[in-house]
Amino acid sequence: MRLQVPGYESLAQGRTLNYSFSGTGVNVTSAVARLGHTGYMISTLPKNPIGDAAMSFIQKLGIVPSYISRNGENLGMYFLENGFGVRPSQVTYCNRQESSFNTATTDNYHFQKIAEEIDVIHFCGITLAMNDQVRSQMKSLAKAVKANGGKVVFDCNYRPSLWGEGGYKKAKSHYEEMLHLSDLVMMNEQDAKYILELKTNKLERKEQLIDLLPIVAQTYQIPVIAGTHRVIDSANFHSLQGFMYKDNSLTFAEPVSFQVLDRIGAGDAYTSGILHGETNGFSPEKTVAFATVAAMLAHTVVGDTPTASENDIFQAMNHASLDLKR
Repeated sequence: MRLQVPGYESLAQGRTLNYSFSGTGVNVTSAVARLGHTGYMISTLPKNPIGDAAMSFIQKLGIVPSYISRNGENLGMYFLENGFGVRPSQVTYCNRQESSFNTATTDNYHFQKIAEEIDVIHFCGITLAMNDQVRSQMKSLAKAVKANGGKVVFDCNYRPSLWGEGGYKKAKSHYEEMLHLSDLVMMNEQDAKYILELKTNKLERKEQLIDLLPIVAQTYQIPVIAGTHRVIDSANFHSLQGFMYKDNSLTFAEPVSFQVLDRIGAGDAYTSGILHGETNGFSPEKTVAFATVAAMLAHTVVGDTPTASENDIFQAMNHASLDLKR
């Protein structure tokens, strides 16, 4: 549950909160559904009115709820304070470990049935950070999908606050296990340097990518690796460049610059664009350009969840007019 202070007030100043439901799973699944695919979410929601509200929200986004179980009483939450000028936005997590998802036993799910029915499954490094039980479930499901001929997508999405002190060392073995199972990985050179402890003598981020991604792909036998580089030009004006490593070649999109309304969830929009391009057989150049523009558009809507259709993205790629549509 996302609880947002209206406007630019801090939690200490505000007296009301706007709530919605989000998370990487919601964002990616709803985004690919908007792009024309059938998207399922695998989770557990509390068996109470909060869970009912979350389920209703998820279904409005076009997500098929067949694999969502109902158990427990709690939902993870985060509080969002919008930054302004030199003051950055701030996210505070709450009640995450006690959530219905993080306390659900494997009996809540039918992993073999799920693995037989889906083509592609997406996992997030945030989930990997939760606890040993969730990590075990995540790896078991990934192995079941691979055994049934499906493809595994893994977004590194490392969050220092969730892993705690010494987080990189705690995370490394779990990340490596997921990387060995993955067909498509979302990561950048920072993940390679700090989680995987790979060395490079290059100083520029782009040069580090060129140096490290082939090593990651070869070491873990990953066919596709993708990610973004962001430059914050000012508090509300950013630039973004997407990249993708495939067939021993690194492809970069043209950088895009834009005003930021809401940044959270933009990385998930990029992931959905890469998934859409790979699923539809786009060239690497088209895929990475499509995904970059999908991420750009996600910065222009309120809330975590991307809303752009394939047509919206193609129009933006073609520099369609910003005039009012009638």
